[in-house]
Amino acid sequence: MRFGESDERQPASPMLADQPAMSHIGAMFEPAVTVENLVKHYPTAVAVDGISFTVRRGVTAALLGGNGAGKTTTLSILLGLLLPTAGSVRVLGEDMLRHRYRALPRMNFSSPFVDLPHRLTVRQNLLIYARLYGLPRRGERIERLAEDLQIAGFLERPAGKLSAGQKTRVALAKALLNEPELLLLDEPTASLDPDTGDWVRGYLEAYRARTGATILMASHNMAEVERLCSEVMMMKAGRIVDRGSPKALIDRYGRTNLEEVFLHIARGSHAELERVA
Repeated sequence: MRFGESDERQPASPMLADQPAMSHIGAMFEPAVTVENLVKHYPTAVAVDGISFTVRRGVTAALLGGNGAGKTTTLSILLGLLLPTAGSVRVLGEDMLRHRYRALPRMNFSSPFVDLPHRLTVRQNLLIYARLYGLPRRGERIERLAEDLQIAGFLERPAGKLSAGQKTRVALAKALLNEPELLLLDEPTASLDPDTGDWVRGYLEAYRARTGATILMASHNMAEVERLCSEVMMMKAGRIVDRGSPKALIDRYGRTNLEEVFLHIARGSHAELERVA
């Protein structure tokens, strides 16, 4: 699958929509995300088991771990979609248990695994979300994002008729409508071919550099994490078992890349991991 529907070559570097013009540089000394002793119990399982972490403003960080490690549950709590069993969560200076309505307009989320309404066109879906966020000049904003993310060729297509890669790009466009200060991403380049995935990573890097936004992502693409992230938190069985920069983790475990670190943690016992960490 090619990035666009035409045969034109992709630009050497991604362009960025310049509306709405917002600055996210203020309050840089307060973390974008602060999580303390977070717990989420279900009747038959513990999804998150007392984790604490912070994400500094203006960085790209990652929650990594195997399936069932607790990453998606943690992101859902940050979004206010799930209530924790215990613990506290502050996002952009707001207590998400008491005042999440203050933070939600300043953040957004993208996942290729969350479908938009199938019968609505891509443009109709984006317009609805733009209205929910109260954006001015909604049509102009959508056109600019469509050009930047090369989705203009299927704006009038029903969302249910998109390929997997097209859905990934539309989900990202939806997440950038309000130019969020905090962008949460779940597998941001899933279903994309290597060329398109590289383009999207460049777009995210440029977006963060231009706006000062914070990005927190979950991904199973370790090369992607090494490229994008300055901070990594490794999760296993609902706990954070190690953390650091990609380079620090690679050096700590004596490995050559982050994928080898991931496999070591996923397959190791808690006692082994405690010795290394």
